[in-house]
Amino acid sequence: MSVHQGFPRGHAALIENDAQALQVADELAARFVRESSLRDRERRLPEEELELFSRAGLGAITVPRAYGGAGVSNVTLAQVIARIARADASLGHIPQNHFYALEVLRVNGSPEQRRRLYGEVLAGARFGNALAEIGTRTAQERSTRLRREGDGYRIHGRKFYATGALYAQRVPTLAIDDDGVQQLAFVDRRAPGLEIVDDWDGFGQRTSASGTVNFDGVPVAAEDVVPFQSAFARPTTVGPLAQLLHAAIDAGIARAAWEDALSFVGRHARPWIDAGVSRAAEDPLALQTLGRLTSHLHSAEALLERAGEFVDRAQAAPDAESVAAASIARALTTEVALDAANRLLELGGSRATLAEHNLDRHWRNARTHTLHDPVRWKYHAVGNYYLNDALPPRRGTI
Repeated sequence: MSVHQGFPRGHAALIENDAQALQVADELAARFVRESSLRDRERRLPEEELELFSRAGLGAITVPRAYGGAGVSNVTLAQVIARIARADASLGHIPQNHFYALEVLRVNGSPEQRRRLYGEVLAGARFGNALAEIGTRTAQERSTRLRREGDGYRIHGRKFYATGALYAQRVPTLAIDDDGVQQLAFVDRRAPGLEIVDDWDGFGQRTSASGTVNFDGVPVAAEDVVPFQSAFARPTTVGPLAQLLHAAIDAGIARAAWEDALSFVGRHARPWIDAGVSRAAEDPLALQTLGRLTSHLHSAEALLERAGEFVDRAQAAPDAESVAAASIARALTTEVALDAANRLLELGGSRATLAEHNLDRHWRNARTHTLHDPVRWKYHAVGNYYLNDALPPRRGTI
């Protein structure tokens, strides 16, 4: 299996504004959807598709205008991710950590770091991630260490659920320095001692390659280390942006399942329906179910747009209130993604479960991705905010 290594040669296209970003996303989504089911069924890693994504300039749409990018709104960013995820849920998921790392860079990077790393992204580089770990007492704790050595550092540790790392030119890595402070190191994919293992075997998001990354004394230059912990010690949009991106992935999965439900259920007979009704399109219960699902989907998509507007406002004027208001939008997209996938199978009946259709991939993708963070706490955070004026915790999972 070949993976793209090293920084891209040449230049990616430059997207100049929001409208162009959405147009390019639609063009790529139309191409990506053609073999989406086949890639899932056979676990074909989408290397060519990701290269197209980067070369088309979509990976650089959040680079600020001051550094040569389009600086698109977060409403547009969420739409781009949702449209790609609608075509292929794994392809929509992979850039999530790329944009997350760019937001940490925007919030905490020095001007020189921004200039250099943004420049790589404008040229087509992709950033993966090595953030999460297994075996720590809580999800916020980390055991990976960033040890000072001479003018630079070395990283020792092991990461799990490293979505995008296998396809990246840099692997932003969360590690604890000698003072116990969390830092984000933008590690060169070619660095000695860095091992990216394609061992992701989840039943959903099958080609996201969310596997293991091992660090055995991996060298990293001091100029490639960006402060991370302080992005949550003060009000910033790092956490809200993460949630917005995850919500966009869920919304894309939901719309794909809804569209397949309309198409599949409308075409196929349901012989078990009583009273001589032979098609779901004529069944009032099916129509009621689809009507309710459609309303919920449109509500979730409207809330996603509203959430993007709140993140835009918080980026422009970050404070405790604006960041809190931008942090509480994801619960509904989680529910509608699961519901749409469930209803597709329920209304499609046993024929919808045939391997030739592979419609269960929507449920597998939704069920896997919505486990990313504690969904059960989200409505609690929303209620506590509006009833008690209690600000949600500053982290990327609520």
